[in-house]
Amino acid sequence: METQELHRGRLIDHIQLVVRDLPASRRFYEAVFDVLKVPMAGSGEDYFWADELFISTKESEAAQGKLTGRHHLAFQAQDRAMVDGFHKAAVAAGGTDNGAPGERAYHPGYYGAFVLDPDGNNIEAVYHGEAKRSAPSVKVTF
Repeated sequence: METQELHRGRLIDHIQLVVRDLPASRRFYEAVFDVLKVPMAGSGEDYFWADELFISTKESEAAQGKLTGRHHLAFQAQDRAMVDGFHKAAVAAGGTDNGAPGERAYHPGYYGAFVLDPDGNNIEAVYHGEAKRSAPSVKVTF
C-alpha cells in the first residue's frame, strides 16, 4: 500500500455536492479553483474533487440517486485581489452574481464575494484580513 498524504483545514473533513450538469459544474469550479490556487485533485466519469470538496452526478455511488439541496460554501482567499478574481472568474464561467466583492459587517476586515454556481449553491470567497497562520494546512499521512 502506498503512503497517502492529505492536507486538512479546521472543521470540515469533506463536503459532497450532487449536481445536475457535471460538465457545467466542472467549468465553474475549475475557473474558481484556478484563481484560488487550489488544484483539482481528481476526476472521473461521475465525479471530480478538489481538496475536501467532492462534486458528483446523482449516478455516482455515494449520491444514491439524489441531488443535494442549496448550500453555502466559503473558500479562503489569500488577499482581496484573489476575492475579486474569484468573483470575475466565477461569473465568466457560468455563475450568477450573488454579492459583488466588498467589505461585510461580519467582522472588521471581512472582505467577500458571492456567486451562485450552476446548481444554485451560494459560493463565496473570503479574505479575513491580515493574519499569520501557524501552517498552510494540517498534513495527515497514512
